[in-house]
Amino acid sequence: MKLWDKKGSDIDQQIEAFTVGRDPEFDLVLAKYDVLGSMAHAKMLASVHMLDPAEAQSIQEELENIQMEINQGSFRIEPGVEDIHSQIELNLTRKIGEAGKKIHSGRSRNDQVAVDIKLFLRSEILELTTAVRSLFELLISLSDRYRHDLLPGYTHLQIAMPSSFGLWFGAYAESLIDDLEILAGAYQVVNKNPLGSGAGYGSSFPLNRMMTTETLGFNSLHYNVVYAQMSRGKTEKLVAFGLSSLAATLSRLAMDACLYMNQNFGFISFPDALTTGSSIMPHKKNPDVFELIRGRCNRIQSIPNELSLLMSNLPSGYHRDMQLTKEILFPALTELKSCIDMTVLMLSHIQVKKDILLDEKYQYLFSVEAVNELVNRGMPFREAYKTIGEQINQGKFSFDQSKPLKHTHEGSLGNLNLTEISREMEKVLAKF
Repeated sequence: MKLWDKKGSDIDQQIEAFTVGRDPEFDLVLAKYDVLGSMAHAKMLASVHMLDPAEAQSIQEELENIQMEINQGSFRIEPGVEDIHSQIELNLTRKIGEAGKKIHSGRSRNDQVAVDIKLFLRSEILELTTAVRSLFELLISLSDRYRHDLLPGYTHLQIAMPSSFGLWFGAYAESLIDDLEILAGAYQVVNKNPLGSGAGYGSSFPLNRMMTTETLGFNSLHYNVVYAQMSRGKTEKLVAFGLSSLAATLSRLAMDACLYMNQNFGFISFPDALTTGSSIMPHKKNPDVFELIRGRCNRIQSIPNELSLLMSNLPSGYHRDMQLTKEILFPALTELKSCIDMTVLMLSHIQVKKDILLDEKYQYLFSVEAVNELVNRGMPFREAYKTIGEQINQGKFSFDQSKPLKHTHEGSLGNLNLTEISREMEKVLAKF
């Protein structure tokens, strides 16, 4: 059954398979949101007297039954039924008769799927922020726990200056704040209602679009009906930028973990149950989880570009190309949440090596400390830099690596500002 079929003719099966693509699997993901959109639309139709009270009541009751089937996992799209919209309308008509056929008045599948995607993405973003918050809180906790455990800092992968596990964990916690800032911007666009735009040119029915906006809990609506359809693809791309930013943070953290687990570094380790081995090398403890997080998150970072290319040079109005946004973006949401969950699992069991910087090979990490000591005694910085540089070149440099480091400014070794960073996270979370 196809909502657009006027003659009852069969479509070529090759054409059918090609045009439908993977939509049936994504339609089931959108099913509960399609029901919510239909409930809001039916309520609005009743308010403008396009449904009588009895019809509206029977539609609402049957939509609630369909929603229950979806929640229980028993809802299916039948063979020969084109999509989720067709199936829900068919189910309604079977149960309540002619009233079910009236549900489509004043809307098109174009704005049905547009509102479904908005509702779905809104829910997914909120789930994602909950997962990010859990990771953030874990990183803040680890930063505080290991604030006094020093770690080599690197630039150009050369040892540079003393760092700490407190700084390392805290850096990734703060990175998540900026990632959520990007996602929060996308959320503001997601939280606008396209329903009522029809096929992209509105309707001669007296629709009350503000009512459906309030009923569905949207913050606002896409007022211009042409732009409501143009928001397809753009909305998904903005969300993808937020996912990409989060993925970049996770990928970089995963890369650090792979390096730090390496025996040549040996800064961190994990229980055997969280690592894998080799079929021929009995000593191996491989960081497979972090490697897969890195790989999957690197792939997620390509999605904004993929969506940009998909939507490139499309004129205004609806185009079937937009169907493909679902198979690009939807799996990425699931994958990113999985990567966050696995990062939380791994970091919850991290084992940190103590007293790393007491090793003689890290003595040059303290060259800047030595320069600063001379400056504090009154020597100009350039002279102090030259003096310590000559000691290093002559092999005469030494520094007591057990001495406490006096880093007191905001965000430094001795002043991690974890309270302030947590406060900034609360500010960005309030935007969702």
